[in-house]
Amino acid sequence: MNFSMLAIKDAMFSDGQLVFAALFFVAFVILIYFMYGKDKILHRKNYKGVKWILVGFLAFFLLLLAIKFGLKE
Repeated sequence: MNFSMLAIKDAMFSDGQLVFAALFFVAFVILIYFMYGKDKILHRKNYKGVKWILVGFLAFFLLLLAIKFGLKE
């Protein structure tokens, strides 16, 4: 398996380094997925009303934009 085709012209990384990087990335993504799954229940409990804060912030931002462009005309 030749991974040096991923590098341009002169290989910056060896084949072993590219394999290690790919395996590390896959392992990291799997680990993050499982850790988030364990914390999902706590997130639901502790951050119950966060979506309403986001909705309020976006509404306020849109109000400011409406005032800004409304006063220009």
